[in-house]
Amino acid sequence: MRFAIAGGTGMTGTHVEAVVRERGHEVVLLSRSSGVDLVSGAGLHGRLDGVDTVIDVSNVTTPRPEVSVSFFAGATTNLLAAERMAGVTHHLALTIVGAEAAPDGYYAGKLAQERLVEQGDVPWTIQRTTQFHEYAGMMYHRTHAGAHVAPTGRVQPVSLREVAERLVDLAEGDPAGRATDLGGPQEESLADLVRRYAHAIGHHGVLPVIDMPGTLGRAFRSGALLPGPGALRGTQTFTEWLAALPDA
Repeated sequence: MRFAIAGGTGMTGTHVEAVVRERGHEVVLLSRSSGVDLVSGAGLHGRLDGVDTVIDVSNVTTPRPEVSVSFFAGATTNLLAAERMAGVTHHLALTIVGAEAAPDGYYAGKLAQERLVEQGDVPWTIQRTTQFHEYAGMMYHRTHAGAHVAPTGRVQPVSLREVAERLVDLAEGDPAGRATDLGGPQEESLADLVRRYAHAIGHHGVLPVIDMPGTLGRAFRSGALLPGPGALRGTQTFTEWLAALPDA
């Protein structure tokens, strides 16, 4: 089979590409480094010829809803149009468990993405997952007033490798609509994960615990972003992931 990976050179995309190649499939990478601008559509013409499935793991890092919606709506609209022209028969999008519980900021864009995929005329699958193990590091490096902090929240982090394997499993099959959610093996405290990550990379200073503001903070604290009882569970724990870090 021939798969195109939107965002194929990013953090998630590199894992997806590795799994696709390990299974003997052809890969087309859609990213700025490969000459494709998903938001404007530049470079997409002809890139999807012969592609069976587009796996969209493209991403933008922003807390601003207008930036997130602009990115995800633009990229999704352009991908779906190019897929229709090329005769692609399956669009697979990666989104986030519980996104509707925090429908502003970054999550506003993910919800817009889901709506466009569901309303489009390319057969589709949407896979929601919980935050990745790497989320702890992202929170640590996102400083507040120049200081590192540990935000509170209930999380169930999942391995990026396991997410990639799940996405390729779905890409190899028929469009499934809303796929079963995927989460990590166990619930964790986000503040605890951030502190453990900081310690593992050599941070020895004070790391104050704070509450994130807004709907996202409330969603994390309430457990609204945790997978439900029917969700699939990954196997790699945060402890195992942390032990495998090069700097740990």
